[in-house]
Formats: sequence, C-alpha cells, structure tokens
Amino acid sequence: MTSIGELREGPLHRALKTWLTRPGDRLEVPVEGFFIDLVRADGELVEIQTGGFAPLRAKLDALLDRHRMRIVHPVPARRRVVRVDAGGEVLSARASPLHPTTTAIFERLVSFPTLLSHPHLTVEVLLCAEDHVRAPAPVRGRRFTRDPGERRLVEVLSRVELSGASDLAALVALPGGEFTTRELASAMGVPLGLAQKAAHCLRALCVLEPAGRRGRAPLHRVP
Repeated sequence: MTSIGELREGPLHRALKTWLTRPGDRLEVPVEGFFIDLVRADGELVEIQTGGFAPLRAKLDALLDRHRMRIVHPVPARRRVVRVDAGGEVLSARASPLHPTTTAIFERLVSFPTLLSHPHLTVEVLLCAEDHVRAPAPVRGRRFTRDPGERRLVEVLSRVELSGASDLAALVALPGGEFTTRELASAMGVPLGLAQKAAHCLRALCVLEPAGRRGRAPLHRVP
C-alpha cells in the first residue's frame, strides 16, 4: 500500500530516502498518528525535509519527548538547471551561480531554533549535487512567473550533524567584540537576510546576546 507521504514526495525526497536506508530500517511507518519517512532499526525516527521546517512542528511537538528524532535536510551546494521538453528531452543545461553552504540551514531553523537544544533531536545537513529539472519556459501567471520544476539528486557530497547550540555556532565565524548583523553577514559571506536569521537562531540558543545599538543598528556579542 502506498501511503499519503509517498504519494506526495518528489524525486529528491525518494532518492534521499533510498540513500539513507540501512538494513533493518522501515519506511513510511505510522507512529502515534503520524507517518514517519524512515524508522531506524535502533528506533530513531528520521524525517527528510527538502523544504521549510514549519510543517514539522506538530509532529515534533507530539513525538520528540518520547522518541529520538532526526531531520535530514538537503542543501544544493552544486546545482545544474536543466530544461526539458514535454517528452523529457534535454534542451539545455547550465550550472547555477549559487553555491549555498551548510549555513543555509539557518533559513530552516528560524522556524523553531530552540528545539535544537532538545536532547532527542539531531538535524543532519546534506550538501548535495542536484539537477533542477524545469520546463522549456516558465509558466507565466497574471501576477507572477512560476517555474518550480523538480529537484533530482546527483550525489551527496558531504554531511554535517547538528545536535546542539555549540554545533550550530561552529558553522559561523563570529566577528570579535560587538557587531551588527550586516557585519555578521560579511563575516559569514552570506546575504543580509540569511545573517539575520542566523543571528535570531544564535540569540535563541544563547550563543549571542544583545549588546545595545550602534545608531539604528542592533549590536550582538558572544556572552
């Protein structure tokens, strides 16, 4: 029988589930009213989340106190954009200029950063090579252009486990003394928006604390 989760999953999710599965693991297992992507032979519950983490909130709230859980999140560190026609024939392929790193996880953890301090939770970041397969031209609506395409796994390049505040802090080269979020963005080599999310997560986990203001800009520092 195919579960609702299997019906909804995309090719990247399916490929990662196959890549992660070990002997003795079970797939799409009902646990206390929720379907779990993968249950390890040792009892760990594994959820593969290719998008935002907010949809996991109810599942984590219900299960985390009684089960060890792992969220696996793929980051497209190396990506090709592949255009195909209706028959699947490749029309073009180009390398994406974007090369996100493990720090991209702050985009997802901002939904519930304090949960990373829970002793039962591990977040695993997979840096992947992916093909982003799209139609020959974007679908143009009345108000926006939409071209979601499909993410397809080429290979897993590396993996990083995060199981507490210290692991998260190790992802960031923090400036010394007091610093603004813009200075944090420069130190991390990321856009300002991502640095703001990183600062929020690190403050929630007490890695950073407020340090007043410099003009209109809030300051942060390591306690």
